[in-house]
Amino acid sequence: MGKNVWVGLQIVGMVLTVASAQAVIRLLIDHRKSQVWGLLDWVPGGWGGQLAVLVVIAAGGAVLADRANNKVKLLEA
Repeated sequence: MGKNVWVGLQIVGMVLTVASAQAVIRLLIDHRKSQVWGLLDWVPGGWGGQLAVLVVIAAGGAVLADRANNKVKLLEA
């Protein structure tokens, strides 16, 4: 894959991280409000299940952004 693909994956990872981290913070403040426009209403476990899914998405986005950043650095060297 080329450099532009890795930069695109890095952007996607950062957007996932920022959006889900914001949703985690909002979910911690207001337990009853539906987060991410109701996309996680199907998750079993209620509040705790939604929180777990959002944390996993945030961590996955951070890992994706980190891996893509490392590949971009290798391609530039």
